[in-house]
Amino acid sequence: MKVDGVFSGGGMKGFALVGACEEIESRGIQFVRVAGTSAGSIVAALIAAGYTSKEIYQMIDELDISNILDARKTFIPIPFIKWLSVYWKLGLYKGKKFEKWMKNKLEAKGISTFSDLPPQSLRVIASDLSNGQMVVLPDDLVKYGVDPGSFSVAKAIRMSCSIPYFFEPVKMRSNILVDGGVLSNFPMWLFDKENIQKVRPVLGIKLSPNEYEHKRHKINNGIQLMGALFETMKDAHDARYISKKHAKNIIFIPTDGFFSLEFHLTDEKKQKLFELGKEQARQFLKSWCY
Repeated sequence: MKVDGVFSGGGMKGFALVGACEEIESRGIQFVRVAGTSAGSIVAALIAAGYTSKEIYQMIDELDISNILDARKTFIPIPFIKWLSVYWKLGLYKGKKFEKWMKNKLEAKGISTFSDLPPQSLRVIASDLSNGQMVVLPDDLVKYGVDPGSFSVAKAIRMSCSIPYFFEPVKMRSNILVDGGVLSNFPMWLFDKENIQKVRPVLGIKLSPNEYEHKRHKINNGIQLMGALFETMKDAHDARYISKKHAKNIIFIPTDGFFSLEFHLTDEKKQKLFELGKEQARQFLKSWCY
């Protein structure tokens, strides 16, 4: 069976996406087109390149996160100095080492630019803060005077994963582009729109509870207010598109107790996330009527 797949963002919780993919693969389901945001864009790109879920898990599991957190060097050995990077460079880490890692993994499968992939087989989301617009890559590159086919897939993934303040934004023609999750963390609308006939079934994997079981935010202090603010911003756009009709095609993976920026996950937590994704997919696929 062939489907189109959509993967949500979620940082290190993305191990659960890989677990769900393994269960999907075991049922003989194949992804034709894929889309994702942030962590979901990494999984989507590696699937589009031809990697299996087991290979993806192994690659991410073996990755030494400290090797891709490329902070700018300073001659002043004072801890708080690195935070000046947030003021001047808009992020703690440059993000170039992550892009290089992604580039190497894709090139191992013969993928460098979007022209190396079938048309529309991979799309990822970024956020253009300069223009205040969502960007679908590679489709929207023409707006920047860039040929979509010649654009680096690894750079597009880096754009989609550039968590504000954590990684430096990517600049394109003086525009500042950051993590796609700022505007659309789960772009299922790319493949599943009202009044438009789908090419094939669309299957989404979302790192959150069902939209209709969403817990109320507790807001009793400034930190909780900030957290609720970003959660609302991240989910508001997508929530408009995820009706009960769409929800029946989404594997929801509740990941309470895990943190997106927990870059030094223990092996035990990685395995728990993987198994959680696998089990949620197993339960979903038992009754999925596409």
